[in-house]
Amino acid sequence: MKALATGLLVLAAVVFVIARALADSTGAWIGYVEAAAEAAMVGALADWFAVTALFRHPLGIPIPHTAIIQTRKDQIGESMGRFVRDNFLTTEVIAGRLREAGLARRLGEWLSEPDHAKTVSAQSAAVVKGVTEVLEDDLVQTGVEQVVMSRARSVSVSPLMGKVVETAFEGDHHQLLLESVLTGLSNFMVQNSETLRGQLYKESPWWVPEPVDDAVYDKVYDVAQNFLATLAADREHPLRVDIDRRTMKLADELKTSPAMQARGEQLKEELLAHPEVRAWSASLWSRIKVGLLDATEDPNSELRMRMEDALVGAGGSLQDDPALQARIDTWIIDATGYVAEQFRGEVSDLIATTVARWDTEETADRIELQVGRDLQFIRINGTIVGGLAGLVIHTVSELLL
Repeated sequence: MKALATGLLVLAAVVFVIARALADSTGAWIGYVEAAAEAAMVGALADWFAVTALFRHPLGIPIPHTAIIQTRKDQIGESMGRFVRDNFLTTEVIAGRLREAGLARRLGEWLSEPDHAKTVSAQSAAVVKGVTEVLEDDLVQTGVEQVVMSRARSVSVSPLMGKVVETAFEGDHHQLLLESVLTGLSNFMVQNSETLRGQLYKESPWWVPEPVDDAVYDKVYDVAQNFLATLAADREHPLRVDIDRRTMKLADELKTSPAMQARGEQLKEELLAHPEVRAWSASLWSRIKVGLLDATEDPNSELRMRMEDALVGAGGSLQDDPALQARIDTWIIDATGYVAEQFRGEVSDLIATTVARWDTEETADRIELQVGRDLQFIRINGTIVGGLAGLVIHTVSELLL
C-alpha cells in the first residue's frame, strides 16, 4: 500500500513535469493537466507527512509534533486501559451481555448430552486426582485425624445412646434383638452340650454317681431350653416386661443423669485413646487417598458414573426449568460483575504497564501493521482529491478571468 501511494505521487510528479515541458507548444488544455498534477503532488505530500508523522519523524527530521505514537506511547497505553475499563469492564455492560447469552440454558443443553457430561466428569476427576497427589500426606492426615477426634469429642455419648435405645423401643426393634439373643443362647447350649456336661462332671462331688450327674444335667438343660423358648415366644412375659422397664429406665438415666454422662465421656476418652483407634484414625487419609485415586482413574468407577449421572440430571434441570435458569444466570451475572468491579483497575493498569514496557519503535511498528494499510488510503485519496481540487480551482480561475 505504501508503494501504491508513493507510485501515485511519482506519477503526479511525472505528469507535472511533462505538462510543464509542453506548456508552450500545446493548447490551453495542458494547463488543466499541469494544475491537477501540481495539486495532486501537494495533496500526496501533505497526507504522506500526516500519516508518517503518526509513527515516526518524516525523513528522520525531529519536527515538533511528529512521531506521535512513539513520544506518547505511555499516555496511549493509559488511555487504552481507561477506555477498556470504562467501556467494557462495567457491571451494566457485562450484565447485559451475559443476560442476552442465556448461559444457564446453554450450559444445561450442553450438559444434558451424555458425552459432554462424560468429558466434564473426566476433567473433574483429573482435577481431583491432581489435587490429591499434590497434597502433603502428613499434613492432611494430621488434619483428618484432628477433625475426626474433635468431632467425636464434641458429641455427648450418653444422651445419644439413650436416644438410640428409645428409638429402638419405639419401633419394637429391641424385641427382635432380644429374641435373637435368646435364640442364639439356646443354639449355644445345643452346640456346646457335651462341654457343659463335662464341666458339670468336674464341679460335682466325687462321691455323686455319674448317672445322677447326667440326670441333673438333663433336667437343668431341659428347664433352661424350655425357659428360653417360652421367653422368646411370649413378649408379655413378666421377665421381658421387667427387662423393658429397666432398659427404659437406663435410657432415661443416660439422657439425664450427670453421673451416667460423666461415665460415658470417660469411656469415650478411653476408647479414643486406645492404640487401635488412634491407628485407625491416623490411616484414614491414606485409605481415602487410595480410594479417590482408584476411582478417578477408572472410567467405570462408581464415582465417575455417579458424577456423569449427576451432571446429566443437572443439565436436564437447567434446560427445562426457567426459574432455575434465572437463578443461575443471576448468580453468574452478580459474580462476574463483582469480579469486574473489583479488578477493572488492575486490568487497566495491566494494559498501561504492558504498553509502557514495549519499545517505542516496536510499538509504532505494531500499530502501523494493524492500521497502516487503511492509513495509506489517506495518501491515495489525498493525491486523487488534491488533483481534482487543483483542476476545479484552475477551471474556476480560468472562467473568472
